[in-house]
Amino acid sequence: MRRAYSVETVRAAEAALMQRLPEGALMQRAAAGLAAACGDLLRRNGRVYGSRVLLLVGSGDNGGDALHAGARLARRGAGVRALLLAPDRAHPGGLAAFRAAGGQVVDGPDGLGALDLVVDGITGIGGRGGLREDATEVVHAVTRDRTPVISVDLPSGVEADTGEVHGEAVRADATVTFGTYKPGLLVDPAAEHAGALRLVDIGLGPELPEPPDLEALQYADVAALLPVPGAESDKYRRGVVGVVAGSERYPGAAVLAVAGALRGGAGAVRYVGPGADAVIARFPETLVHAGPPSKAGRVQAWVVGPGLGDGRAAEAAVADVLAADVPVLVDADGLRLLDAGTVRTRTAPTVLTPHAGEAAVLLGTAREEVESGRLTAVRELAARYRATVLLKGSTTLIAEARDTPVRVNPTGTSWLATAGSGDVLSGLTGSLLAAGLAPRDAASVGAYLHGLAARHGSGGAPVSAQDVADGIPAAWRDVRAG
Repeated sequence: MRRAYSVETVRAAEAALMQRLPEGALMQRAAAGLAAACGDLLRRNGRVYGSRVLLLVGSGDNGGDALHAGARLARRGAGVRALLLAPDRAHPGGLAAFRAAGGQVVDGPDGLGALDLVVDGITGIGGRGGLREDATEVVHAVTRDRTPVISVDLPSGVEADTGEVHGEAVRADATVTFGTYKPGLLVDPAAEHAGALRLVDIGLGPELPEPPDLEALQYADVAALLPVPGAESDKYRRGVVGVVAGSERYPGAAVLAVAGALRGGAGAVRYVGPGADAVIARFPETLVHAGPPSKAGRVQAWVVGPGLGDGRAAEAAVADVLAADVPVLVDADGLRLLDAGTVRTRTAPTVLTPHAGEAAVLLGTAREEVESGRLTAVRELAARYRATVLLKGSTTLIAEARDTPVRVNPTGTSWLATAGSGDVLSGLTGSLLAAGLAPRDAASVGAYLHGLAARHGSGGAPVSAQDVADGIPAAWRDVRAG
């Protein structure tokens, strides 16, 4: 599992560790890991010896890491130069080591010639706001030929704690981070600037508290959560999920939500809504009912909202489902029709699955604010509605109303930007709720499988929502196989 901590927590852990280490030892550990990563990239594109490396060095320890790493590369035969963006505040020890190893300090980006690698050591985890104008000009000048960029700890100009980007920021091909991940490395829009991530162990682990601020599940974590039928399982023990979806205008939403539920391992699916004929034609095993949902029969969880449309009937269906004493997932049109007070006072779990536009409406803010501050938005939604919230988007985030780490889904792909894929996710997550997974686990596993399913469904070609549904079994097998 990838775990991320706030800047405040990281600084406290570093301070505690440095008290037990010789002076400068922690920076040398970071520099060694950074130099190794730079060397790996240079070897893939040619060789270390004779390569041309430019360090962009800011003030403080971040610049010191870059300078010490540059010294190590210089001792391996690389031609390393450093451009100091704050010459009077450059790390003294790092600068002395760099010069002693044969590194050269340059005054500006002009006349550097071709470069094999740029190391971004401009700002550290404490940086706020975008890059200053002078730094922006330098970055643009040295990367205009698409020279590979490695960022030190995180791309300069992004917000470490929130993943927000206010102004210009470095776009790295790779980021080497130290001790632990920072939230901004895992959450868009900052994550888009980070490139490939490499974590360098500097011995910080024992100093980091529980729980982390953010976590991202990996294959083994998801495999441990997957509900697998036992010898005594029947369709009811495996979980029965109710689906209230579709309308005369959007009958396909019903089909896709049911597809997600069935592919997600539900023992049975009860469908309520006007799309019964379309659902039965595609999935004859579905149990259909004319409604209301409370009269459809026993379920372990409900999914309500995809393609439901407007009107009194749709509103009544949402209210009826929210009155049930079982977990309920609300998506799409259901998010517009729900009563906030009812959601907050439910005793059974509620999962809300908005995209940025729907989240903006629920929060009473602008869509742009949600997209630029996704971590803040998902936490606020969970607290305000006392629910588990799955915020869909370029990085899908899952938050609870209680004080648990926000989860970020690492399998997201742009192939999911297709009509109906959210309906599939709703059904899939609903089936996991019905199987007995806790809301945060069901949402996390659902998002993880959903992303993998899109990759299976696309095969590098355009993917439809039905392809995503059909790819779920293969995604399931992948996770179980490790």
